[in-house]
Amino acid sequence: MGVVISLLRGINLGGRTIKMDALRALYESIDLSEPQTYVASGNVIFKTKERNLDRLRKRIEDAIEKKFGFHSNVILRTTAELRDTIARNPFAKRSGIEPGKFLVTFLGNHPDKPALERLGKIKADPEELHIDGRELYIYFPNGAGRSKLPWASVEKILGVPGTARNWNSVVKMLEIAEKMEGLL
Repeated sequence: MGVVISLLRGINLGGRTIKMDALRALYESIDLSEPQTYVASGNVIFKTKERNLDRLRKRIEDAIEKKFGFHSNVILRTTAELRDTIARNPFAKRSGIEPGKFLVTFLGNHPDKPALERLGKIKADPEELHIDGRELYIYFPNGAGRSKLPWASVEKILGVPGTARNWNSVVKMLEIAEKMEGLL
């Protein structure tokens, strides 16, 4: 049985509220084992026998829509994929990077080449954007709340669903997943 990390988009924002105990119960109701939530933004780490992540994603999205009455994009990563996301951190060798100002946007698919070219033309200064595979790493030196980065434009340019988590959350979710796998 494998461990999977699910990241729900837009949960507990703008009236799309799901209590974490209800979310864990939903995951159990669709035969996902030992679901654990991390913070109230829709992070669920669980065990599953399902190997087809596209089918699993669809099953979770459908269950959320049926139970809570709205659609939420679900982004899935295996423990190995999340470990790889951390290993590919483009800021790892730089000092002074504050984890609370560093976000990873997990994308549902690989953006196409024209989207990547358009993304490269965005003026992001002082923010730094690095895309690698299905992750967009963004550092906000002055904090995300003060950013002038046109986030809606970034998302539209990429043309794929995604959801962002701060670096501290990414690291903690890997820790939870590794404990569930018996690696820690």
